[in-house]
Amino acid sequence: MMRVAQLSTTPVKGLALSHPDSVDLTGDGVDGDREFFLVTDDGRLISCTDLGDLMRHRATYDAASRVLEVHGPDGLLRSAVAEQGAPLHTDFYGLRTVAAHVVPGWDDLFSQIGGRALRLVHGETGGYDVHGVSLLGSASTAALAASSSVHAVDSRRFRMNVEIAGAAAHDEDTWDGRELRLGGAVVRVGGPIKRCAATTRNPDTGVVDLQTLRLIRTARGRQETPEFGFGFYFGVYADVVTPGRVHVGDEVELVG
Repeated sequence: MMRVAQLSTTPVKGLALSHPDSVDLTGDGVDGDREFFLVTDDGRLISCTDLGDLMRHRATYDAASRVLEVHGPDGLLRSAVAEQGAPLHTDFYGLRTVAAHVVPGWDDLFSQIGGRALRLVHGETGGYDVHGVSLLGSASTAALAASSSVHAVDSRRFRMNVEIAGAAAHDEDTWDGRELRLGGAVVRVGGPIKRCAATTRNPDTGVVDLQTLRLIRTARGRQETPEFGFGFYFGVYADVVTPGRVHVGDEVELVG
């Protein structure tokens, strides 16, 4: 039997992940996940691929009060209402354009963290790269480690929303186009996710300490998809068909 093993979200794209007991899946994906993100002065998207130190910081956001908090390694750095400022549109790696608003009052903090001028923005939709939900089987990560000399690979490196236990290694790759029930929600599984250098960073320190792309290349080779071209793929995307709540421990099953 397959079950939800772990859930991962962050209100600010690129910051450390939190692992809640449950999440709500909506038509836009995981509610509250990556709804804020960072851009340079000229509007270029920035994430932990560019700045590993972001991963040493954690954010929480209460949508009802609109209070955003950012914590550093030594504790709370700032807590304030996230006001809506000037509108802008951000290009997400040429895959989609996200309408958003600058959040005033946070430039100094994030510029200090990033070591360059940064602005915090609030997207009108989630700050996911392509599709609203990402999935990975626990056995796939274990198989990646087993195919190399690495004792273990931390699944948090891949920053996936839903980790599934009980499936065979890379079973998720065979679900393309099928519907999958996750607790009270149903998603339609899509294609594989093209991985980037963010996965080489330690999820606690942000330091590059494991050549995950080389591991994927050794284990699975270089692959090609019509959507993203050649690259190293690991995990899959999904879109929400039926909104609902998903808990850690919920049963996961293919529909039909």
